[in-house]
Amino acid sequence: MIYIAICDDEKHMSGYIRTMVFSFFRKKNREINLRTFLSGRELLAYDGQIDILFLDIQMKDMDGMETARKLRAGKFRGFLVFITVLKEMVFQSFEVHAYDYLVKPVDEKQFEKTMERLYASMCSASVDSMLVQKGYESRIIPKDEIVFCEIIDRKIYLNLASGEVLDYYERIEHLEEKLDSCFFRCHRSYLINLKHLKGYKNGTAYMDNGREVPISRLRSKEFSGVVLQYMKNI
Repeated sequence: MIYIAICDDEKHMSGYIRTMVFSFFRKKNREINLRTFLSGRELLAYDGQIDILFLDIQMKDMDGMETARKLRAGKFRGFLVFITVLKEMVFQSFEVHAYDYLVKPVDEKQFEKTMERLYASMCSASVDSMLVQKGYESRIIPKDEIVFCEIIDRKIYLNLASGEVLDYYERIEHLEEKLDSCFFRCHRSYLINLKHLKGYKNGTAYMDNGREVPISRLRSKEFSGVVLQYMKNI
């Protein structure tokens, strides 16, 4: 599932973009969840996931640039595409990490070009990220943000660098297959990210978020070898 938002105070433009978005992802055979907002304040009040945002710059009350700054200052890390009538506004878009901009009236061919590039970037980024499914919700988690994973009663707990702990149901064996060589299963209930390892001693791994993770005696020797090899490669 890809979560998409359109924020434009002109309903006809919002509807036009919506139609093109549905058409594009139908061709890709990808399921999307799309929401529309009529103002920056309405968008900022929304607390759900957004992977791609189409944002009008010229809006009444709070313009798109101010809205984008507030979003980036929060938790929004998705792809941002500005919609504008003023090309000169584009130079300000770099500060809010905009992926691209579309000039009104939006040309369908230009829209397709932008979306093809954006979709390729999204697919490429997924190599370094992991899709976590919790009930009906999905989240894309960058692997580098995972400090360690713990399993308790068939539930996975992802301890993230931000301090958040994300829980969901999955077998730890399946999780191992999704992760890369920076992760090591040091215990039957734990997988640690070597990028976040500060040190280890007497059967304990010390992580950079202050947490301690047990290393089983059976995996202790292999763990030492894996850490040494990892240190050589960085």
